[in-house]
Amino acid sequence: MTTTLITGGTVVSATGRASADVLIDGQAIAAVLAPGSHLLGNDLAASVDRVIDATGKYVIPGGIDAHTHMQLPFGGTEASDTFETGTRAAAWGGTTSIIDFAVQKYGERVQDGLAAWHEKAAGNCAIDYGFHQIIGGVDDDSLAAMRGLLDEGISSFKLFMAYPGVFYSDDAQILKAMQVSRDTGLMTMMHAENGPAIDVLAAQLIAQGKSDPYDHGIARAWQMEEEATHRAIMLADLTGAPLYIVHVSAKQAVEQLAWARDKGQNVFGETCPQYLYLSLEEQLGASSDEWGAFEGAKWVCSTPLRSREEGHQNAMWQALRTNDLQMVSTDHCPFCMKGQKDLGLTDFRAIPNGIGSVEHRMDLLYQGVVTGQLTLERWVELTSTTPARMFGLYGRKGVIQPGADGDIVVYDPNGHTSIGVNRTHHMNMDHSAWEGYEIDGHVDTVLSRGKVVIDGGAYLGAKGDGRYLKRGLTQYLT
Repeated sequence: MTTTLITGGTVVSATGRASADVLIDGQAIAAVLAPGSHLLGNDLAASVDRVIDATGKYVIPGGIDAHTHMQLPFGGTEASDTFETGTRAAAWGGTTSIIDFAVQKYGERVQDGLAAWHEKAAGNCAIDYGFHQIIGGVDDDSLAAMRGLLDEGISSFKLFMAYPGVFYSDDAQILKAMQVSRDTGLMTMMHAENGPAIDVLAAQLIAQGKSDPYDHGIARAWQMEEEATHRAIMLADLTGAPLYIVHVSAKQAVEQLAWARDKGQNVFGETCPQYLYLSLEEQLGASSDEWGAFEGAKWVCSTPLRSREEGHQNAMWQALRTNDLQMVSTDHCPFCMKGQKDLGLTDFRAIPNGIGSVEHRMDLLYQGVVTGQLTLERWVELTSTTPARMFGLYGRKGVIQPGADGDIVVYDPNGHTSIGVNRTHHMNMDHSAWEGYEIDGHVDTVLSRGKVVIDGGAYLGAKGDGRYLKRGLTQYLT
């Protein structure tokens, strides 16, 4: 087996930083040593197969993006990144594990939906991957199937309070699913928006001739997110189920989470890079010679972008600092403008919802360190350690310690990354939501289970490098 020594760097964890060398033997971390240590009297640097010089750089555990949608059928099309292209792009950005969503639609069997996602991913991923299970049709059969998910290494399932006719669950269905969550310890993940009310607002806007991408965010008003978040919290409180709210974008929804957590309820939340940096105002002002006002479709996602004037972005950063939000995932669900987003040229309701960010999450969050929004340790905690603990991977993932997988990123704080479709963009998209963003840092080297997959601007990984991750229960149950 190949041995690798990462030397001269500063190892950063969720709890601190220290100058240390990291020895990897095969696929696992063998030791974390004082700089220049000798092992059994041997000069390590002279005895290993490979030495990576990390002098002046940070050595961090590989990123875990716990919310992606590769090849997701949606809105009459399919997310443009396959498991092959999407996981390769993730590796470029310092993410070494993803958790995607297997889909069960109404009228389908949970087991069949899971099998379909295994077929899509197996042998195609560049990095390790796991699954959450979407329950799109809560009935007696799916409720029974949920009780067997842990045997498949799946410890979380997702419900939708949005998208009537597609994934929507009513309160009675949510209650029943949460009772299974309580009994099994499975984490209930919730898309919290009041879908039926949103559909009414959207139809009214279209009737008024308001059909631009910007109007997507107006229809999905923050009150719809706050109300649904509160309702989900109360149902979880009634049943005793652990609850995780995905893609939080409204400051009022954060307030609901903080209220529940202050009472001691097992409630958690994630936000995404788009809700930290992008806003409705920029979407409204977006225009191009090719697309006109439809340029704003690049940033159509659900939950939607929020108004900067109302302070939602600052509230997200603050919630990350105070732990009212625990994680940053991407909700990576990319669609091209041509042939996909343009399905909604005359009606924002037909625009496939999603933004591509799996390649940029680690960089965009590091820029928050540069600007003083986060500490280095919190950066690692949000992007790696907490996802591992939240979703049953900690020990193998999310930490640099003996026995853990050799998933490591060497990050250069003195480097620079220019984001854009023609620069550092490896996702399968014809545009970038992050075009023109400049990052004061750079992913230099990425190891996935001990194998160097990114180094010196070169991709050294391969299709099929990634393995399926069977996950355990969350570590955050009380």
